[in-house]
Amino acid sequence: MRKVADWASARSMWLLWYCTGCGAVELPPCFTSRYDMERYGIGPMATPRQADIFLITGYLSVKTLKRVVRSYEQMQDPKYVLGHGSCTIDGGMYWDSYATVKDVGLYIPVDIYIAGCMPRPEAIFHAFEKLQDMIKKGEAAGWRRYKDNYRFYRDNQDKVFKRGPNWALEEPVLK
Repeated sequence: MRKVADWASARSMWLLWYCTGCGAVELPPCFTSRYDMERYGIGPMATPRQADIFLITGYLSVKTLKRVVRSYEQMQDPKYVLGHGSCTIDGGMYWDSYATVKDVGLYIPVDIYIAGCMPRPEAIFHAFEKLQDMIKKGEAAGWRRYKDNYRFYRDNQDKVFKRGPNWALEEPVLK
């Protein structure tokens, strides 16, 4: 039964993207007729609860990381994360800023990183194809890693957020 669900998930993926800085520049061409993301079964969604894929583009500051974690935790399982650009890997050209998050994968599980500054639409599609293959094979399991290693991710988040009255996120119910 899981194989059928993985096959169906790989064929119909709904995308939520979080764009910061220059990361949003390469996404609009992916939706236009030249590249046509919908022919891959990928379409945009407006809310995290409707999305399967979370595409994070550009750099993240500590302040925006809070929104990313909240959005990720609102998504339903199974869910997949793509880190788009060098900023999600190591902070990119903002690597030496105290407010820049250096590796998104320490705070939420990233299934695929797309290298480059900025990655071209072809690289984005290559990553989507790879993600579809991983889903079909049952290898894209970042959402399971998040549950299994929740304390690791939460500890990393706590170090950055210094949770207080402005951070009112309840502990998610993990099954």
